[in-house]
Amino acid sequence: MFTGIIEATGKVEKIDRNESNIDFVLSCPFTHELKIDQSLAHNGCCLTVVEINNDTYKVTAINETLEKTNLGFWNVGTEVNLERCLKFEGRLDGHVVQGHVDKTGTVESIEDKNGSYLITINYEESAEYMTVPQGSITLNGTSLTVAESGKNQFSVAIIPYTWEFTNMKHLKKGDVVNLEFDIIGKYVAKLLKKQNVI
Repeated sequence: MFTGIIEATGKVEKIDRNESNIDFVLSCPFTHELKIDQSLAHNGCCLTVVEINNDTYKVTAINETLEKTNLGFWNVGTEVNLERCLKFEGRLDGHVVQGHVDKTGTVESIEDKNGSYLITINYEESAEYMTVPQGSITLNGTSLTVAESGKNQFSVAIIPYTWEFTNMKHLKKGDVVNLEFDIIGKYVAKLLKKQNVI
């Protein structure tokens, strides 16, 4: 489990295809603290560390993960948002994030608001996945508050710290991003669907 508060960014150093899977080798500031079999969120997608070699580590994305996320768009040099799993001994600064990407969205626009940035994302809306103003959303692993919510799209306002400290600053119109919708909202939607309310 995660909080959506990005700890650092890492860099893709090597990509190897292994049948339908992809092995990614990455470097990051805390590689020396990682352990084999540790869970680590990459752009919000929980992957297991399977190998550590000096300053780099390896994770494997299976076909199901590649179909649901933007990992297949990564190249050598891609900057990735990283978060280690939550320790139950401190504050929950973001919101409850599982590290299970629900679907991808596409950047529709990025507006410079003279001190902040407003990013609008388009996605395929369904009864299970929706947003509400001031609700929580995870975008590339980052816990954010929905600023505006419309049909098949939502916007988030990014403060300067988040813009600089994460890979948000590299986003451009048309980019594919990972989305994890709020778990409480997903449970409510499923319950209402079972009762034929939606």
